[in-house]
Amino acid sequence: QVQLQESGPGLVKPTQTMSLTCTVSGDSITTNGYSWNWIRQPPGKGPEWIGAIIYSGDIYYSPSLKSRTSISRDTSKNQFTLHLSSVTPEDTAVYYCARTMAFWGNGTLVTVSS
Repeated sequence: QVQLQESGPGLVKPTQTMSLTCTVSGDSITTNGYSWNWIRQPPGKGPEWIGAIIYSGDIYYSPSLKSRTSISRDTSKNQFTLHLSSVTPEDTAVYYCARTMAFWGNGTLVTVSS
């Protein structure tokens, strides 16, 4: 059974870059056919897809966040990472990583505040 665990700072100051890492167990992030996604859910709002890195290494971003988002992976550690730059309080949300939107981590709350 695949398991995903998000990690990173819970508090980030405005204008900084936030970085979150998803550690995967029970599957390889290079397994053929799977996408590895980042999703967020702001308080009181619905989930928003941020982007994904495919098993092949191809990367896709939400058009609304593309200019501030970078996703990468470390296959030796079976991890993939989200970087979101120039954060504002509107980026406060629970951030999730997921495999093909079917298996999700528990999520981690990131608060943007000075």
